[in-house]
Amino acid sequence: MTAHSSPQPPPEEAPNDKQAEKRSRILVAAEKVFARSGFFAAKVSEIAKEANVADGTIYLYFKNKDDLLISLFESRVDHVNAVLTQAIAPYRDPSEQMAALIRTYLKLVQDQPAVAEVLTIELRQSSKFMKEYSAGPFAELLRIISGIIARGQEQGEFVTSGTAPLLARMIFGMLDELALAWLLLPETSEPGGPGHGKPSRTKFELGQTAESAVAFVLQGLLRRK
Repeated sequence: MTAHSSPQPPPEEAPNDKQAEKRSRILVAAEKVFARSGFFAAKVSEIAKEANVADGTIYLYFKNKDDLLISLFESRVDHVNAVLTQAIAPYRDPSEQMAALIRTYLKLVQDQPAVAEVLTIELRQSSKFMKEYSAGPFAELLRIISGIIARGQEQGEFVTSGTAPLLARMIFGMLDELALAWLLLPETSEPGGPGHGKPSRTKFELGQTAESAVAFVLQGLLRRK
């Protein structure tokens, strides 16, 4: 730029950028509404209001509420996969990779409960998802876990009594159930105890639970020497 030239105006945002931003805003709004109201009770109009868009705008990006939920799932699992991949990258030993993956997954649940609630609870309310969805980012998540197991088996560190994909599903099932149990428990104690109706229940500590899960999984995977 010379001393006599005027500054150039910033380039206008491309339509695709605007569309991506609006789609992302709708997904964030849906995440909040699904976590707050539940999938069945949530209304498209409520999501539109949360995203500050017109009701009809939702249908420019998503076919229906089920499609919105599945798109939200894919977006968030993509994020989970990226975080898990980064968490295991510093380690070469399969045992250390598995420990890092378990700890990281449960920490994500603790740090981002709204995301975890949608992924763990609300998806089960979509018959379309339960019947039709079988690939995409979730398959990649299972591949990350099974890849660790396969490397451990190849190196003679892990048992070979089960295939890596099957063992990966077992491990994910455990993590998913722990997340579900934690999310469904209240933050504080309910009145209870002997003679007081319902027993008292509070959220368990996920950090300690992660260590128990690591010990449990590795005890089952490690080959006895």
